[in-house]
Amino acid sequence: MMRRRVKKNVAAAKAELQRKYTVEGWVLPKQESSWAPAGTWTNVDLDVTPPDRRTWTRWTILGYWISDVISVQSWETGSSILAVGLSWREAIFSIVFGSTVMAVPMTLHGYAGSKTHVPFAVLTRSAFGYHFAKFPVIVRLITCFFWHAITNYLGIGATTQVIRAIWPSYRNIPNHLPASANITTQEMISYFILWTIQFPLLTIPPYKMKWLFMVKSVMIVATILGMVIWICTRTNGSGSIWDQQATVSGSQKAWLTMWALNSCTASWSTVGVNIPDFTRYIGAPKASLSQGLWFPLICSWVAVIGIVVTSASITLYGDTLWDPIFIIDTWDGPAGRAAAFFAGFSWALAQICVNISATVISGANDMASLWPKYINIRRGAIILTLLGGWALVPWKIYNSATSLLKFMNSLGIFLSPIMGIQIADFFVVKRQAINVPSLYQPHGQYAYWHGINWRALAAMVAAVGPTLPGLIHAVNSSIDIGGDAYITDLNWYYGFFSSFGVYSVLSLLFPAHESLVPHMVLTAEERIENGEDYAEKEKDKREKGGEAVTVWES
Repeated sequence: MMRRRVKKNVAAAKAELQRKYTVEGWVLPKQESSWAPAGTWTNVDLDVTPPDRRTWTRWTILGYWISDVISVQSWETGSSILAVGLSWREAIFSIVFGSTVMAVPMTLHGYAGSKTHVPFAVLTRSAFGYHFAKFPVIVRLITCFFWHAITNYLGIGATTQVIRAIWPSYRNIPNHLPASANITTQEMISYFILWTIQFPLLTIPPYKMKWLFMVKSVMIVATILGMVIWICTRTNGSGSIWDQQATVSGSQKAWLTMWALNSCTASWSTVGVNIPDFTRYIGAPKASLSQGLWFPLICSWVAVIGIVVTSASITLYGDTLWDPIFIIDTWDGPAGRAAAFFAGFSWALAQICVNISATVISGANDMASLWPKYINIRRGAIILTLLGGWALVPWKIYNSATSLLKFMNSLGIFLSPIMGIQIADFFVVKRQAINVPSLYQPHGQYAYWHGINWRALAAMVAAVGPTLPGLIHAVNSSIDIGGDAYITDLNWYYGFFSSFGVYSVLSLLFPAHESLVPHMVLTAEERIENGEDYAEKEKDKREKGGEAVTVWES
């Protein structure tokens, strides 16, 4: 019996493998629950999140933000601000104010995702049009590929600490790679181990990731608290960085502060665009509003702790150690190695979770929306980590392609207008009344003109046009852009508010009546809004002569 079953399974596996040699063998089964009409391909990962997958709560959101925010990059935020000549006062102000500002559009955008329970790639069709919605999806997908590569690379140091804590001789592995490779043999081994451990975690469905975010949250918070208590105890305080004064003054200081504020806001643009991909899994939409509190608190806490520990490192080591991994690397002896293992593992897990929440799931959703016939979230995650993790050669990008990194940072000029248009559409123009099933119809209410909403196009042009010189200057700093440099220093704020205003005004002056509905349109099967069953409320409204929520029959 067992032998026959094994033979049957082997034969089935061989048949499936042979199918993969043809393009048709990679076609995904069209789900019966798909909302797209006949002839339009989609898959279950693009559909409205079914009720049994709406497992996230406000506590999951807290775990998500601890998971997403706490990383080596966030820890080092203060260093980039102090490096230009500003003091800790301007650094903390920029971090706190910048994250607080970003929390507003992020919370609003996330709320739209929790109300409609659809991914960003589908939600954006309401504002941009069924076909023009591919533009913001492609922009976000490009950033996901590159940031996945860089976040992977930044996990090498933490992985090395875990390995050397077990085998101290790992520190002394000879390098057999040329200097032109921009990576050593030791770093390549650490990178491969980190990527291999991360790979299976990327294939976990998002609605099942609550436990991973919670584990990371507990471990990394314990590590950070342990590091700050340990170093402040050793130095009898938090060091002398608090006595540091800014080395710039006047208008130069003012514009550098504006640059720092803009950078601290814009650095979260990708996540701000991504957030509906996660809030779609929330059961009660109002729970998503809690991120408006958690996000700035966690951002500020991590950055301030980073400044405190770095300040104390000056006293303890005689050098400014902004990277927490450099501090962990000084821990030797039995107790020190045990601490290095736990801390290194925590920081490595932090990088993995940031990769999942900030790049992989969102990039996979993007690919699923662009090629739904062949790619779902699972396949998209695998493609993204293979191309982003290896084909893009992360160590080359990080160590040698300065202009490419600046170009990737400057892609934020597209992301803030996308957020502005999305929020204006949902709250000002549509007033939270979306015909969700029509988002899946190529010729439905959100087709506009040949699938393009010209109002969104005009808003993007108005927002991106004046900031394009900054993008050009980022790629080639020898090009003089004159006064446009000042717009570059506040490009996130200009992009967001200009796109929000232009789109709102055009949509109100020249309304697309075909895209407007009086109420949120839901499926006949669900009739769920705000996480509650509205069937009884609709019945009461009818009995009282009021209007019930409009329902589209699929």
